[in-house]
Amino acid sequence: MPHPPAAAPSAPVLHVLGEGLMDCFAEPDGRLRPRMGGSPFNLARAAARQGRAVRWLTPFSTDAFGQTLRRQALADGILPGSPVSALPTALAVVSFEGEATRYGFYREGIADRDWSPASVLAALADHPPGVLHTGSLMLVPPQHAATLAVMDALAQRGWTISLDINLRPQLAGDLADYRAAVWAALARAHWVKASDEDLAVLMDLPRPPRLDEAEALWPRLQRPSHRRGALTFGAQGAWLTVAGDRAALPACAVQVVDTVGAGDTFWGTCLADWLADPVGATRPQVEQTLRRALRAAALNCSRAGCQPPTRAELDAAGG
Repeated sequence: MPHPPAAAPSAPVLHVLGEGLMDCFAEPDGRLRPRMGGSPFNLARAAARQGRAVRWLTPFSTDAFGQTLRRQALADGILPGSPVSALPTALAVVSFEGEATRYGFYREGIADRDWSPASVLAALADHPPGVLHTGSLMLVPPQHAATLAVMDALAQRGWTISLDINLRPQLAGDLADYRAAVWAALARAHWVKASDEDLAVLMDLPRPPRLDEAEALWPRLQRPSHRRGALTFGAQGAWLTVAGDRAALPACAVQVVDTVGAGDTFWGTCLADWLADPVGATRPQVEQTLRRALRAAALNCSRAGCQPPTRAELDAAGG
Protein backbone atom coordinates (compact mmCIF):
# COMPACT_ATOMS: atom_id res chain seq x y z
CA MET A 1 0.00 0.00 0.00
CA PRO A 2 1.60 3.33 -1.03
CA HIS A 3 2.43 5.83 1.64
CA PRO A 4 0.52 9.15 1.56
CA PRO A 5 2.57 12.08 0.31
CA ALA A 6 4.46 13.99 2.98
CA ALA A 7 2.94 17.28 3.99
CA ALA A 8 4.69 20.28 2.52
CA PRO A 9 6.68 22.18 5.13
CA SER A 10 5.06 25.44 6.16
CA ALA A 11 6.77 28.67 5.16
CA PRO A 12 9.03 30.13 7.85
CA VAL A 13 7.67 32.94 9.99
CA LEU A 14 9.08 36.44 9.66
CA HIS A 15 9.97 37.82 13.10
CA VAL A 16 10.63 41.58 13.20
CA LEU A 17 12.80 43.29 15.82
CA GLY A 18 12.60 47.03 15.39
CA GLU A 19 10.88 50.32 16.05
CA GLY A 20 7.18 51.01 15.76
CA LEU A 21 6.55 54.72 16.18
CA MET A 22 4.33 57.60 15.18
CA ASP A 23 5.47 59.72 12.25
CA CYS A 24 4.24 63.24 13.00
CA PHE A 25 4.03 65.05 9.67
CA ALA A 26 4.76 68.78 9.82
CA GLU A 27 2.04 70.81 8.09
CA PRO A 28 2.75 74.27 6.59
CA ASP A 29 0.72 75.88 9.38
CA GLY A 30 2.88 74.22 12.05
CA ARG A 31 0.44 71.48 13.07
CA LEU A 32 1.65 67.89 13.38
CA ARG A 33 -0.40 65.11 11.79
CA PRO A 34 0.44 61.68 13.31
CA ARG A 35 0.63 58.52 11.21
CA MET A 36 1.88 55.06 12.09
CA GLY A 37 5.46 54.35 11.06
CA GLY A 38 8.90 53.05 11.85
CA SER A 39 10.85 51.29 9.11
CA PRO A 40 10.59 47.75 10.60
CA PHE A 41 6.90 48.26 11.44
CA ASN A 42 6.23 49.36 7.86
CA LEU A 43 8.12 46.32 6.56
CA ALA A 44 6.18 43.97 8.83
CA ARG A 45 2.92 45.39 7.49
CA ALA A 46 4.10 45.05 3.89
CA ALA A 47 5.02 41.38 4.33
CA ALA A 48 1.86 40.56 6.28
CA ARG A 49 -0.34 42.22 3.65
CA GLN A 50 1.23 39.84 1.14
CA GLY A 51 -0.16 36.95 3.17
CA ARG A 52 2.94 35.96 5.14
CA ALA A 53 3.07 34.98 8.81
CA VAL A 54 4.69 37.86 10.71
CA ARG A 55 5.48 38.26 14.41
CA TRP A 56 6.40 41.58 16.04
CA LEU A 57 9.04 41.19 18.76
CA THR A 58 9.38 44.64 20.35
CA PRO A 59 6.80 45.91 22.87
CA PHE A 60 3.92 48.18 22.00
CA SER A 61 3.24 50.95 24.51
CA THR A 62 0.10 51.03 26.63
CA ASP A 63 -0.38 54.68 25.57
CA ALA A 64 -2.86 55.74 22.87
CA PHE A 65 -0.28 55.71 20.08
CA GLY A 66 1.03 52.30 21.09
CA GLN A 67 -2.43 50.79 21.13
CA THR A 68 -3.14 52.32 17.72
CA LEU A 69 -0.01 50.61 16.39
CA ARG A 70 -1.04 47.33 18.01
CA ARG A 71 -4.54 47.46 16.52
CA GLN A 72 -3.11 48.11 13.07
CA ALA A 73 -0.67 45.22 13.46
CA LEU A 74 -3.49 42.87 14.39
CA ALA A 75 -5.65 44.13 11.51
CA ASP A 76 -2.80 43.34 9.10
CA GLY A 77 -2.38 39.86 10.56
CA ILE A 78 0.78 40.58 12.58
CA LEU A 79 1.07 38.69 15.86
CA PRO A 80 2.50 40.71 18.79
CA GLY A 81 5.29 38.70 20.41
CA SER A 82 6.09 40.73 23.55
CA PRO A 83 4.15 42.05 26.55
CA VAL A 84 3.06 45.68 26.30
CA SER A 85 5.24 48.37 27.88
CA ALA A 86 4.24 51.23 30.16
CA LEU A 87 6.87 53.42 28.46
CA PRO A 88 5.64 55.89 25.81
CA THR A 89 5.65 55.40 22.05
CA ALA A 90 8.57 56.89 20.13
CA LEU A 91 7.89 59.86 17.84
CA ALA A 92 9.44 61.00 14.57
CA VAL A 93 8.73 64.44 13.13
CA VAL A 94 8.66 64.23 9.34
CA SER A 95 9.06 67.23 7.04
CA PHE A 96 9.52 67.55 3.30
CA GLU A 97 12.09 69.74 1.56
CA GLY A 98 11.50 69.42 -2.16
CA GLU A 99 11.78 65.70 -2.92
CA ALA A 100 13.77 65.00 0.27
CA THR A 101 12.18 63.64 3.44
CA ARG A 102 13.63 64.82 6.76
CA TYR A 103 13.19 63.13 10.14
CA GLY A 104 13.64 64.25 13.75
CA PHE A 105 13.47 61.45 16.35
CA TYR A 106 12.35 61.37 19.98
CA ARG A 107 13.55 58.02 21.34
CA GLU A 108 14.60 58.20 24.97
CA GLY A 109 12.76 56.01 27.48
CA ILE A 110 10.38 54.54 24.91
CA ALA A 111 8.52 51.26 24.45
CA ASP A 112 10.39 49.81 21.47
CA ARG A 113 13.63 49.93 23.48
CA ASP A 114 12.02 48.18 26.47
CA TRP A 115 13.53 44.75 25.77
CA SER A 116 16.73 42.78 26.28
CA PRO A 117 18.43 40.00 24.31
CA ALA A 118 17.38 37.58 27.06
CA SER A 119 13.71 38.56 26.80
CA VAL A 120 13.65 38.26 23.00
CA LEU A 121 15.51 34.95 22.93
CA ALA A 122 13.24 33.54 25.66
CA ALA A 123 10.19 34.52 23.58
CA LEU A 124 11.66 32.63 20.61
CA ALA A 125 12.95 29.59 22.50
CA ASP A 126 10.13 27.31 21.38
CA HIS A 127 9.95 28.57 17.79
CA PRO A 128 11.51 26.71 14.88
CA PRO A 129 14.15 28.61 12.89
CA GLY A 130 12.60 31.37 10.83
CA VAL A 131 13.65 34.73 9.46
CA LEU A 132 14.63 37.56 11.79
CA HIS A 133 14.43 41.03 10.28
CA THR A 134 16.07 43.99 11.98
CA GLY A 135 18.09 47.11 11.26
CA SER A 136 17.23 50.80 11.13
CA LEU A 137 17.24 52.40 14.61
CA MET A 138 18.17 49.09 16.23
CA LEU A 139 21.69 49.65 14.85
CA VAL A 140 22.27 53.04 16.47
CA PRO A 141 24.83 52.77 19.32
CA PRO A 142 24.47 51.77 22.09
CA GLN A 143 21.27 49.91 21.05
CA HIS A 144 23.24 47.95 18.45
CA ALA A 145 24.95 45.78 21.09
CA ALA A 146 21.66 44.17 22.12
CA THR A 147 20.64 43.74 18.48
CA LEU A 148 23.93 42.05 17.57
CA ALA A 149 23.54 39.67 20.51
CA VAL A 150 20.12 38.55 19.22
CA MET A 151 21.45 38.19 15.67
CA ASP A 152 24.37 36.05 16.86
CA ALA A 153 22.24 33.77 19.02
CA LEU A 154 19.59 33.17 16.36
CA ALA A 155 22.12 32.63 13.56
CA GLN A 156 23.69 29.91 15.71
CA ARG A 157 20.25 28.28 15.93
CA GLY A 158 19.93 28.19 12.14
CA TRP A 159 17.86 31.32 11.61
CA THR A 160 18.10 33.53 8.52
CA ILE A 161 18.93 37.15 9.35
CA SER A 162 17.48 39.95 7.23
CA LEU A 163 18.90 43.45 7.59
CA ASP A 164 17.81 46.82 6.23
CA ILE A 165 20.55 49.32 7.02
CA ASN A 166 18.25 52.38 6.82
CA LEU A 167 20.87 54.72 8.28
CA ARG A 168 19.80 57.72 10.38
CA PRO A 169 23.10 59.63 10.82
CA GLN A 170 21.37 62.50 12.64
CA LEU A 171 20.91 60.12 15.59
CA ALA A 172 24.59 59.24 15.83
CA GLY A 173 26.59 60.75 18.65
CA ASP A 174 29.69 59.56 16.80
CA LEU A 175 29.29 58.75 13.09
CA ALA A 176 32.39 56.52 13.06
CA ASP A 177 30.94 54.41 15.87
CA TYR A 178 27.62 54.20 14.03
CA ARG A 179 29.30 53.06 10.83
CA ALA A 180 31.24 50.42 12.77
CA ALA A 181 28.00 49.16 14.32
CA VAL A 182 26.39 48.86 10.89
CA TRP A 183 29.37 47.00 9.44
CA ALA A 184 29.24 44.63 12.42
CA ALA A 185 25.56 43.95 11.71
CA LEU A 186 26.26 43.43 8.01
CA ALA A 187 28.85 40.77 8.89
CA ARG A 188 26.08 38.80 10.65
CA ALA A 189 23.29 39.13 8.06
CA HIS A 190 22.23 36.79 5.25
CA TRP A 191 19.72 38.97 3.34
CA VAL A 192 20.57 42.69 3.18
CA LYS A 193 19.16 45.90 1.77
CA ALA A 194 20.76 49.31 1.41
CA SER A 195 19.55 52.50 -0.25
CA ASP A 196 21.65 54.92 -2.28
CA GLU A 197 21.63 57.30 0.71
CA ASP A 198 22.75 54.46 3.03
CA LEU A 199 25.66 53.68 0.73
CA ALA A 200 26.73 57.32 0.53
CA VAL A 201 26.92 57.63 4.32
CA LEU A 202 28.32 54.17 5.04
CA MET A 203 31.06 54.41 2.41
CA ASP A 204 31.63 58.17 2.77
CA LEU A 205 30.84 58.77 -0.90
CA PRO A 206 30.72 62.34 -2.30
CA ARG A 207 27.14 61.81 -3.55
CA PRO A 208 24.43 59.13 -3.53
CA PRO A 209 25.34 56.54 -6.19
CA ARG A 210 23.28 55.73 -9.29
CA LEU A 211 21.55 52.53 -10.35
CA ASP A 212 24.14 51.91 -13.05
CA GLU A 213 26.81 51.76 -10.31
CA ALA A 214 25.12 48.94 -8.38
CA GLU A 215 27.30 46.15 -9.81
CA ALA A 216 30.45 47.95 -8.72
CA LEU A 217 29.10 48.86 -5.29
CA TRP A 218 27.80 45.45 -4.26
CA PRO A 219 31.28 43.86 -3.79
CA ARG A 220 32.17 46.73 -1.45
CA LEU A 221 29.10 46.08 0.70
CA GLN A 222 28.94 42.28 0.48
CA ARG A 223 30.16 40.15 3.38
CA PRO A 224 30.82 36.37 3.24
CA SER A 225 27.51 35.65 5.00
CA HIS A 226 25.37 37.43 2.38
CA ARG A 227 23.18 35.22 0.20
CA ARG A 228 20.70 37.82 -1.10
CA GLY A 229 20.85 41.56 -1.40
CA ALA A 230 19.11 44.63 -2.73
CA LEU A 231 20.37 48.11 -3.54
CA THR A 232 17.66 50.73 -4.05
CA PHE A 233 18.00 54.05 -5.85
CA GLY A 234 14.74 55.89 -5.27
CA ALA A 235 13.10 57.10 -8.46
CA GLN A 236 15.83 55.44 -10.59
CA GLY A 237 14.90 51.86 -9.61
CA ALA A 238 16.61 48.99 -7.81
CA TRP A 239 19.07 46.09 -8.16
CA LEU A 240 18.62 42.60 -6.68
CA THR A 241 20.86 39.58 -6.29
CA VAL A 242 20.01 36.04 -5.17
CA ALA A 243 22.76 33.42 -4.95
CA GLY A 244 24.74 35.17 -7.67
CA ASP A 245 21.84 35.80 -10.07
CA ARG A 246 21.22 39.51 -10.56
CA ALA A 247 18.67 41.88 -12.04
CA ALA A 248 18.21 45.64 -12.28
CA LEU A 249 14.99 47.43 -13.21
CA PRO A 250 13.80 51.04 -13.36
CA ALA A 251 11.20 52.30 -10.90
CA CYS A 252 7.55 52.11 -11.93
CA ALA A 253 5.93 55.30 -13.14
CA VAL A 254 3.45 56.62 -10.58
CA GLN A 255 1.86 59.84 -9.41
CA VAL A 256 3.81 60.33 -6.18
CA VAL A 257 1.96 61.57 -3.10
CA ASP A 258 4.97 60.97 -0.84
CA THR A 259 7.77 58.43 -0.55
CA VAL A 260 7.37 57.49 3.14
CA GLY A 261 7.83 53.74 3.57
CA ALA A 262 8.70 53.04 -0.07
CA GLY A 263 11.93 51.21 0.76
CA ASP A 264 10.25 49.32 3.60
CA THR A 265 7.47 48.21 1.27
CA PHE A 266 10.03 47.16 -1.34
CA TRP A 267 12.03 44.99 1.07
CA GLY A 268 8.95 43.63 2.83
CA THR A 269 7.64 42.46 -0.55
CA CYS A 270 10.97 40.81 -1.36
CA LEU A 271 10.87 38.98 1.99
CA ALA A 272 7.28 37.93 1.36
CA ASP A 273 8.33 36.33 -1.93
CA TRP A 274 11.32 34.60 -0.35
CA LEU A 275 9.40 33.28 2.63
CA ALA A 276 7.40 31.21 0.16
CA ASP A 277 10.65 29.89 -1.37
CA PRO A 278 13.48 30.36 1.13
CA VAL A 279 15.93 27.96 -0.50
CA GLY A 280 16.85 29.76 -3.70
CA ALA A 281 15.75 31.29 -6.98
CA THR A 282 16.64 31.32 -10.66
CA ARG A 283 17.16 34.52 -12.63
CA PRO A 284 13.54 34.74 -13.90
CA GLN A 285 12.38 34.54 -10.27
CA VAL A 286 14.87 37.23 -9.29
CA GLU A 287 13.43 39.54 -11.93
CA GLN A 288 9.88 38.62 -10.92
CA THR A 289 10.58 39.42 -7.26
CA LEU A 290 12.27 42.70 -8.19
CA ARG A 291 9.43 43.75 -10.49
CA ARG A 292 6.83 42.90 -7.86
CA ALA A 293 8.70 44.77 -5.12
CA LEU A 294 9.09 47.87 -7.29
CA ARG A 295 5.38 47.79 -8.14
CA ALA A 296 4.49 47.51 -4.46
CA ALA A 297 6.74 50.47 -3.63
CA ALA A 298 5.12 52.52 -6.40
CA LEU A 299 1.63 51.76 -5.10
CA ASN A 300 2.74 52.83 -1.64
CA CYS A 301 4.10 56.11 -3.04
CA SER A 302 0.71 56.86 -4.60
CA ARG A 303 -0.79 57.09 -1.08
CA ALA A 304 -0.19 59.43 1.84
CA GLY A 305 2.09 57.92 4.49
CA CYS A 306 3.10 54.27 4.48
CA GLN A 307 0.23 52.17 3.14
CA PRO A 308 1.66 48.98 1.61
CA PRO A 309 -0.60 47.23 -0.90
CA THR A 310 -2.36 43.99 -0.13
CA ARG A 311 -1.60 40.91 -2.17
CA ALA A 312 -4.84 41.35 -4.12
CA GLU A 313 -4.03 44.99 -4.89
CA LEU A 314 -0.54 44.10 -6.05
CA ASP A 315 -1.79 41.23 -8.21
CA ALA A 316 -4.42 43.52 -9.77
CA ALA A 317 -1.73 46.10 -10.56
CA GLY A 318 0.26 43.52 -12.50
CA GLY A 319 2.79 42.95 -9.72
